[in-house]
Amino acid sequence: MVIYFLRHASAGEPFVNPKKDEKRALDKEGIEQCGYVGRALAAMEAQVEVIVSSPLKRATQTASLVGNEMGYEGKLQIENALRPEAALADFRKLIEKYARQESIMVVGHNPNLSQFLGAIISDSGCEASVDLKKGAVARVEMRRTSGTLHWCLTPKLLRTLYATAVESSRPKTSRK
Repeated sequence: MVIYFLRHASAGEPFVNPKKDEKRALDKEGIEQCGYVGRALAAMEAQVEVIVSSPLKRATQTASLVGNEMGYEGKLQIENALRPEAALADFRKLIEKYARQESIMVVGHNPNLSQFLGAIISDSGCEASVDLKKGAVARVEMRRTSGTLHWCLTPKLLRTLYATAVESSRPKTSRK
């Protein structure tokens, strides 16, 4: 099974009130980040059978925008195991629930999404240190109870690559 770990994109400053914070939407930068990440995944021909998201608005928006860019046509699955306060045991149950899928994308929050990723890629059962930046996506290939991290891409890196590709594709002109 392949698991794409996607941290929600930029959503501005957190609200003090937890109920209001759950409804915090992506900001302009976050929407842009989703475009870069989704287009990069589409260009790499990444395919997911299921996208699973935290129920918080910034995560569901990220999941929907990235999924749309990738051409995902399935229904977004909402799971409490991806909420900010969820534990590793909850995440492991979620992985078991979707174990028959060849590839899934999980969309959540830090610090726990980075912790889940670190625990999954550590053979010894201890935690590897991984810090998923906002809007970052990591590809992990699972084997039984542990996985191998194949790559991790940040929106900043993808924005730079995109700008470089656009610049290098412009026709060169010479002036004398």
